[in-house]
Parts: sequence; structure tokens; C-alpha cells
Amino acid sequence: MGVNSITLVGRAGRDPEVRYFESGSVVANLTLAVNRRSSGDEPDWFNLEIWGKQAQVAADYVRKGALVGIIGSFKLDRWTDRASGEERTKPVIRVDRLELLGSKRDAENGGGMAGSGSSFGGGAPSEEEVPF
Repeated sequence: MGVNSITLVGRAGRDPEVRYFESGSVVANLTLAVNRRSSGDEPDWFNLEIWGKQAQVAADYVRKGALVGIIGSFKLDRWTDRASGEERTKPVIRVDRLELLGSKRDAENGGGMAGSGSSFGGGAPSEEEVPF
């Protein structure tokens, strides 16, 4: 018996790319930046693949910079490069559950940190946001 389960919380690196198929299926692809515990490190980037109703939720509500949580599984996409004929691989997280974690204000401002000029996570709050 094996376990292939991944839980991540991070910010969307871009708006989802959504594809609709004649069969009625829908898939959304996007990247997720997850900060490490130490603030000086660069974030880890993950490629996400979301299918079905969860993909439609991502298409409708997730924007670059939005804070989201996911539960999914690791898979390795494999293909042959047409130009070189070489085997290629790409690690992908197949999302089973998508949680929108940003506040309503984040959504109204276009998905959280996007456009605020700060990097993912850990940006300093403005003077209006400080409670004291």
C-alpha cells in the first residue's frame, strides 16, 4: 500500500489557463508559489492541474496572487519532444480539493497580493491595516 498525498498553501503565480473539451470536461492549469519557513528563501513553485467542478471554481475565482490551499497527488507527465525526439517529464500536482483562503477584500482587489508591488507572502501591511 502506498500514499501519494500533497497538501499545500500558497499564492497563485498566474491566472488559471482553462480548457474546455467537447466531452464537457474542463481543466485548469496554474502555478502555486509556496514560501518556506525562513523568510530569506525563494518560494517553491508547483504546477497544478485541476479537473471538473474544482477547475471551474478556479477559473471563476482564482487570480494571480490569490491565497489558496490544495489537497492533491503528485504525478509525472511524460512526453516525447517533437523537435528533439527526447523524452521529457514535468512534475504536476493533480488537485483533488481546492480551498479559496483569501478574504472577500482580497477578491475585490483582484486576488490578494497581485498588483500590490510586494512579492508572494510576507509583504508588510500598509498603515491602514495596522490595528494599533
